[in-house]
Order: sequence, then C-alpha cells, then structure tokens
Amino acid sequence: MTPVADDLVMWATLRRHTQARIGLGRAGSALPTRHRLELQAAHAAARDAVHSPFAPEIVAAGLTGEPTVRVRSAAGDRLTYLQRPDLGRRLDAVDRAHLPGGDWDLVFVVADGLSSRAVHEHAAPVVRATTALLDPDLRVAPVILAEQARVALGDDVAHAMGAAMVVVLIGERPGMSAADSLGAYLTYAPRPGTTTDADRNCLSNIRPPLGLAYETAAAKLAALMGRARELGLTGVGLKDESHPVSGALPPNPRSS
Repeated sequence: MTPVADDLVMWATLRRHTQARIGLGRAGSALPTRHRLELQAAHAAARDAVHSPFAPEIVAAGLTGEPTVRVRSAAGDRLTYLQRPDLGRRLDAVDRAHLPGGDWDLVFVVADGLSSRAVHEHAAPVVRATTALLDPDLRVAPVILAEQARVALGDDVAHAMGAAMVVVLIGERPGMSAADSLGAYLTYAPRPGTTTDADRNCLSNIRPPLGLAYETAAAKLAALMGRARELGLTGVGLKDESHPVSGALPPNPRSS
C-alpha cells in the first residue's frame, strides 16, 4: 500500500473506536463536504437539545406505578433560565409549598437541564434500575419532575421535603458528539445556598450504548448511596471505588 493509503486505513481504524472527529482529511483548505455537513448537523442537534421544551409526561410514562410531582424553578421561561443560572437553582415559591413533606431517605429529581432529550430518553430507565437495587426499607419520596432546573435545585427540593439524600438526573450540556448525555448528582444532607459542587458525587455521560449503561450507573449510584449513609457525607470525601460492572464498594475501614 502507498503511504497515503496506509494513512487512510489507520484513520479509519481509529475512528471506529472514538466519537472524536479525527483524520477527516481536507478538500482544498476546508473539510470534505460530507464531514462539514455532519458537523453542521451535530451543531444543530446540540442547539435543539438546549432549546427543546421539557415534557414531564414522557418521563412519568416511563415510571409506571411511581408517584411523580411536577415543579418549576424560579426561572419563568427558557430565555430567563439560560440568562439567569441562579434562578434555575431555586424552586418556584408556589411549587415549593405543594411538595409532599415526610421523613424521606431519598428523593430523585429529574431535571431538564441543558438537554431535555437526554432526560426524555434516559432518566426513567436510570430511576427504575437504581430503585431496584436499593434497600427495600429505604423510604423513597415521589419522583420530582423539575422544569427549567439546574443541579442545585435538588438541594431546595430535598430540604423542602425533608429528604436526607437527593439524586438529580439532569440533561448535560450538549457537545458536538453527544446531545443526549445524562448526568447524575448525588448529595447527602443538602442545604440550599450552603451545599457546593464539592459536596456532590457525579456520574456523567449516561447514554447507552455509546456512554455509561443504565445498569452500571444504577450500581454505582446504589453503592455510593450506601456508603454516603454510612459516612454521613458525599462529595470529595466519598470516592467511587466501585467495580465497573457490579458497583460493589470495598468495606469501609472506618466502620471496622
């Protein structure tokens, strides 16, 4: 084979193992037309993911038998949400008053974030898979479906409901290779305005088959929750040392 043909084979082989745009070649001083069109399509998909409206009923339909409650943030519309991140971290005052209080161990908050598509496609399966692995004695609150929401809205929700832990499932910022990536943020004893990102554990890029599988994400979340209750914390003090498949964490040396 000629050196040029060797290069083409090499890049084609590498592209089968990554979503990164590598070795695309050129046509004159620009990308080949096919790759340029693919890039434009990916950009359009990312923009659509950010601006497409959240449909809570889609998530609720995937949670058959699970009670759900719909809430909004203090950001009244999408433009306000994008321009005022602080409002996306606070509950609408009227919706806060209607949240069910209780002595909950855990509440799931499904938030649109920056990709409603990710939430529509992946949130319900993650909730179902995670719930199936939890201690049956764990008191799990109704699932909260939050519109115009950011991660910290979960702190406000959990505090208002009296929940000890919150898992926020949220659409992540779309990239040029992924517009449907779901993130999961676990926080123990959240406090609005006090809890920081350092107090959370995050699982990112949940989107099978190209990202983290539902079963793997659920196993990691369930294991982290067990350790969080044991230690009374999440965040930098709680490391994800779970097995990549089983999610089983090693024994806690502080408990022995």
